[in-house]
Amino acid sequence: MNRYSRWRYAVILVALALGLIYAVPNLFGEVPAVQVSPLESTAAPDQALMKRVEDALAAGQVPFGGAILDPTGVKVRFADTDTQIKAKDQLEKSLGPGYTVALNLLAATPPWLASIGALPMYLGLDLRGGVYFLMQVDMGAALNKQLDRETGEVRTILRDAKVPLAGVDREGDALVVKFKDAQTEGAGADALRRALPTMTIAALDDQRLSATLNAQGLKTFQQQALQQNVLTLRNRVNELGVAEPIIQQQGDDRVVVELPGVQDTAKAKDILGRTASLDIRMVDEEHADPTSLTQAMRGQVPPGDEFYQNGRDGQPILVHKAIVLTGENIASAAAAFDQNGQPAVDITLDTRGARIFSQLTRDNVGKRMAIILVDRGSKGQVVTAPVIRTQIDGGRVQISGGRMSVKDANEISLLLRAGALAAPMEIVEERTIGPSLGAENITKGEHSVIWGFAAIAVFMCIYYRIVGGFSTAALAVNVILLVALLSLLQATLTLPGIAAIALTVGMAIDANVLINERIREELRAGQTPHASIHAGYQRAFATILDSNVTNFIAGLALFAYGTGPVRGFAVVLCIGILTSIFSAVVVSRAMVNLTYGRRRKIERVSI
Repeated sequence: MNRYSRWRYAVILVALALGLIYAVPNLFGEVPAVQVSPLESTAAPDQALMKRVEDALAAGQVPFGGAILDPTGVKVRFADTDTQIKAKDQLEKSLGPGYTVALNLLAATPPWLASIGALPMYLGLDLRGGVYFLMQVDMGAALNKQLDRETGEVRTILRDAKVPLAGVDREGDALVVKFKDAQTEGAGADALRRALPTMTIAALDDQRLSATLNAQGLKTFQQQALQQNVLTLRNRVNELGVAEPIIQQQGDDRVVVELPGVQDTAKAKDILGRTASLDIRMVDEEHADPTSLTQAMRGQVPPGDEFYQNGRDGQPILVHKAIVLTGENIASAAAAFDQNGQPAVDITLDTRGARIFSQLTRDNVGKRMAIILVDRGSKGQVVTAPVIRTQIDGGRVQISGGRMSVKDANEISLLLRAGALAAPMEIVEERTIGPSLGAENITKGEHSVIWGFAAIAVFMCIYYRIVGGFSTAALAVNVILLVALLSLLQATLTLPGIAAIALTVGMAIDANVLINERIREELRAGQTPHASIHAGYQRAFATILDSNVTNFIAGLALFAYGTGPVRGFAVVLCIGILTSIFSAVVVSRAMVNLTYGRRRKIERVSI
């Protein structure tokens, strides 16, 4: 009656073994490290960079405990902080200004565990320390800027359609377009509706039209503005070398920036407030041969040129210093598809930019132009260098390439818009958490879980004896599985997360209390020990499931409608509910079955 088949025991043992493997990395702590990342947002860390880092440390006779390469950069471990600081100075000297060298902390997980994905949870801002900003996006100012651009766009559209225009004025959030008579007004309305699908065109009288952003156009504009701001902030934060920065949208007009490990608030503000621009220059076709490019790579750059490497394919390129257009003339950029169905990027220029670009493309058909992202007075980086196929009028430009994917097109369109913030932002909330406070939070969180678990264990063992010991062991399995799942998901542990773990420890024992009390009731009613154990687990299951389902629904509601720490709490709570059901119903039953199920007849149950 109270026996499990072997496959069930095997499942429990496998789950416990995997839980231990993926939970144990959290016990190894962290070691000092240095993180090296390229400053250029289009450049990716590679094996060549890792080799340069290793060679630089070897040349400086700096001992290190191994280097790893990941998408954020090259990370090198060290035995102590003195060696870490010495390595930072050596790398900054050897690599030059093109890289960010930042102090960091890495998990001291053994390589064999890391190789199978067994990594510790990330620590949040409140546990590691750092800087927190809540930034408000001024959508009104961004909308004004967009409408000013649309004013020039309206003039260009009507001029291309050869519709006489009497003037364009701003009235609130609408553009008022004036015509000489009703006939030209009708022709102008048709031209504007075809060219501006995101705007609602309505007649005010026989000689005036109003153009306002429709609901879809306004939503798209706000999403693009926030997306551009988030990307721009992320590019700027890269200079700080933060290991796990959190930059995400909150609501419709706010952005949360969390920089774990950063203590210099002034520097963080300076980085977030940086400006950037976009330059369009012509490629030097006269010095595009391999010999000239090889000489340029050695430092022999022709007068009037600058040497770059194309950010898309890494090929060397010589660009004229003369700037033809800047990012101030770009009204918008969006991913699209060309006439062959291949991914491309559509760029819309303002009136002045359209006029300059038309002349540029007319005079340079068959030549290449370089689009360069310049950040804070630096040399910049070539985003793309397309060939001009024909004269381009109207301020609408399309960039395409043979190897461009949909992801590349989205990234390039964002980069083209990320030269500066799409909408002004201001810091509405600011917090700085010191590392000592973060360490204190970790200690207090650990103590709350340990002492809570100990108190429950003592109570269960005294009140329910041997079966209470089984319940305590099942509770320990629950904690191991919960930590293992959070580590496997690479969740970020925060104070609310620790609170959720402590709450899960307290809630998880409820299921075992229900089962144990049900067994005692059956024994008091005169049932045999075997029948009492079977009835206790079977009849308590419905109550356990009902209570945990209601808690799970509450957790889902917290996740759906909460933000930030509330959502983190909800994730830990929901996962904890699932592991608690498994441990209370399956694991504890397995231990009871192993103890009492092997005997056909038992005199009493120690409960």
